[in-house]
Amino acid sequence: MRVYQKSLAIFLATSALAGCSVGPDYHRPDIAAPPAFMGSEALAARPASTSMPVGDQRLWWARFNDPVLTQLVDEALSQNLDIAQAVARVSQARASLKSADAALLPSASLSASAATAHQSIETPTGRLAQTVPGVQRDGNLYDANLGAAWEIDLFGGLRRGQEAARADYQASQVGVAAAQLSVAAQVADIYIAIRGLQTRLTVAQQQADTQARLVEIVRLQYGKGVAAELQLRQAEGALAQVQASVPVLRNARDSAMNALDIMLATQPGAHRAMLSDTTAIPSAPAIVDTGSPADLLRRRPDLIIAERKLAASNARIGVAVSEYFPKFSLGGLIGTATTVGGNMFTGGANQAQGMLGLRWRLFDFGRVDAEIAAAKGANAESLAAYRVAVLRASEDVENAFSALVEREAQQQVLARGETALTRAQAASLAAYKGGVVSLIEVLDADRRLLEVRDARVQAQVEVARAAVASYRSLGGGWQASSL
Repeated sequence: MRVYQKSLAIFLATSALAGCSVGPDYHRPDIAAPPAFMGSEALAARPASTSMPVGDQRLWWARFNDPVLTQLVDEALSQNLDIAQAVARVSQARASLKSADAALLPSASLSASAATAHQSIETPTGRLAQTVPGVQRDGNLYDANLGAAWEIDLFGGLRRGQEAARADYQASQVGVAAAQLSVAAQVADIYIAIRGLQTRLTVAQQQADTQARLVEIVRLQYGKGVAAELQLRQAEGALAQVQASVPVLRNARDSAMNALDIMLATQPGAHRAMLSDTTAIPSAPAIVDTGSPADLLRRRPDLIIAERKLAASNARIGVAVSEYFPKFSLGGLIGTATTVGGNMFTGGANQAQGMLGLRWRLFDFGRVDAEIAAAKGANAESLAAYRVAVLRASEDVENAFSALVEREAQQQVLARGETALTRAQAASLAAYKGGVVSLIEVLDADRRLLEVRDARVQAQVEVARAAVASYRSLGGGWQASSL
């Protein structure tokens, strides 16, 4: 009883002192940020921003108004393997947090055994037992014990470890959101690229058909002796040049489709039939009420993860500092032990033990100094990583806004150029048939039209991709009214 009274007294005393935790307390660093993005005004002035309804920006991929894209993103979010890995990391971090929580609590164990032994006379002990009258070489032992132990977190090292584990767990939870955002953006980006390549294939094939008709005209003229062989070969060479671009575009399209299948955790070719029909490139939606750079700190997953890792590294400084101080532990055991099974749990067989333990790295402070220095270095690294992540996040947003606005301007210019060159091509072909211009001028008009059409399609693709990049850089979708 006295053992337990002393243990209880130690418990109460140490509990009163257990409120302190060594090491620095964490404070989220202040990040200076401008009141608005530089590209916000230009983004708000886009035609799409003034003509399309704002709507809910949280399921941002649905705002492209493409049912196939929406279906693919939803499928990827439910079965992508990168997301599955992120979810598994949450389970690991949760287990580490539970372990850190358990370290603050007493542990108990129950043990029991029953043994029988026969002493050999070929050993010194057996020979001695054989010469002493009444000493038995056969014996039994039965015991059952309940033990408990508790490390007293007097200086808060365990609590700092718990703090670090909780921050890591929170980072892993946000990691799932980061993986989901990345997967949705990649799926949308690949899908837009596929639609762009299909459209470019259509343009190239249409141009090849036009060139083939021109070759037939020149061949007929050559057969009648009106056109020279040089003109025929030039027309055939121009046709071959256009036709040669088709396999390259088909290869790029197939590679993009395979990449999309992998994002959806399916074998390459699984969605080939679904994407076989050429449809329009998704139009970039309106992107408004994007918030300020400061909003990225609470919205963008990678910044939240970086901040939580910073908090964890700060807590680990306290874990290292706690090694300067002694570690106290309490232990106890109650049980029964006897050589006769029927005597278990009787008064004479009962046993008890109490223990106060001390562990102190008294002559190891040089190594403790090194551990603290390493923890502080890791914290400084995490702080620098967090600050640069914030800067790069703002850079991502500004680059995406600029790409969206400027690519739209490029697309509009190329659309006007395509209209003009379409008329020029028709006029040059009519003039060639009338003998007014040479074949070189017709071929040059065809080449220029193909180039501007292909460039216009690529610009259209880049506009849609810039919209995806804008959503991704802003941390995904959001409810505009809540900003």
